[in-house]
Amino acid sequence: ISVCPSLWLVVRCFQSSRTESATMLSALRRVAVPQRAFSTVLPRVTPKRATEAGPGGRSSNAGVKVAIFGASGFLGRYVCFDLGQNGVLAYLGNRGDDLEMRYIKTMFDLGRSRFVFYSTHDEESMKEVIADADIVINLIGKYYETKRLAQAEKFPYVRMKTNFTYEQTNVEIARKIAELCVEMQVDNLIHVSCAAADPNSSSEWARTKYAGEMAVKEVYPWATIIRPTQLFGVEDRLLNWFANVAGTWPVVPLVDGGNALTQPVWAVDVARTIGRVVDDPETFEGKSIDCFGPNDYSYKELAEFVFDITEQNPTLMDIPKSSLKSIARGLQYTNRNPLITPDLVELWSEDYLPRMAPEDYKLQTDSDKILTMEDLGIEATPLEKEAFSYLYRFRTGGHFTHAEGYH
Repeated sequence: ISVCPSLWLVVRCFQSSRTESATMLSALRRVAVPQRAFSTVLPRVTPKRATEAGPGGRSSNAGVKVAIFGASGFLGRYVCFDLGQNGVLAYLGNRGDDLEMRYIKTMFDLGRSRFVFYSTHDEESMKEVIADADIVINLIGKYYETKRLAQAEKFPYVRMKTNFTYEQTNVEIARKIAELCVEMQVDNLIHVSCAAADPNSSSEWARTKYAGEMAVKEVYPWATIIRPTQLFGVEDRLLNWFANVAGTWPVVPLVDGGNALTQPVWAVDVARTIGRVVDDPETFEGKSIDCFGPNDYSYKELAEFVFDITEQNPTLMDIPKSSLKSIARGLQYTNRNPLITPDLVELWSEDYLPRMAPEDYKLQTDSDKILTMEDLGIEATPLEKEAFSYLYRFRTGGHFTHAEGYH
């Protein structure tokens, strides 16, 4: 049945408290979907929904419709792959040409993906992306403020104009998506933030990520918040960054000696975590899930690890943060996807770690405790296990120089 958004908001707030009003709420849901049993034991086998069809997997119908904003990003493509392998019907927001996201089409079976052009400046187009989705996933994010050339009144008659600021990308758009979810009575919202989100951070990106979390929780209190540390994977901007800089710049800069710590997590593990939430979203309403790898490293240790694989021999240079920020102000305009920005220098000068030590997560006893990937049955993949598979390409001659019979 159809109810007004304000009444629906009150009803959903009651649902998040999991009181005896569950019977009344089930009648107010636009589509009645039976609860699925959730298990952290792998492999998991959950009973079918009434709307499911097929034996399970890519060519089945999971009975779930998911709208995804930011599907074309680094994490987004892995989320799409995981959902596509489980027969989810996906509505994918697309801000560019249809061919820009053609690689995502193959991740879904025929007819299981729907690409919708939208603009964050056009609320109606965002509604078209959401449509009748059961779950909305917000993956929108950018590590730099996108800019373009614009006309100026004075010499040299051109200037750099910012397309989207950190505030717009991480806060305003996140709030708008949450507001639309309330207005359109979407059952569940998954918002991807980051472990570095902190109102006191020296990085504007990290501060706005925190503000975005708070904005989403204010509008949609039962949203599920995913907070990953830095991601590593084939398309990452962490390990690849060191290898790319070593092949481009005369030295590889380390902010204040590269002593800050980070605890990278494999992008595939985070995507699987989101897939588990999609499988049983009611269980994780209002929860925060921290995603992090099994070990922490300093940036200097990461650089040495990368160069041990790539066999590059660059000069590592300790550069004070203030000096490197000055250099970054100029270098950020040399590439469409800049290797370095002043804000990235700020971010890498601080520890990028989960909120508490792994053992402290296990000691939590409150009902609103912070979850980890382990609580969802996902074991964090070590950095050392995956890095070689995509870093060896930076070697001179690739891996063939170490194999007999090729030369």
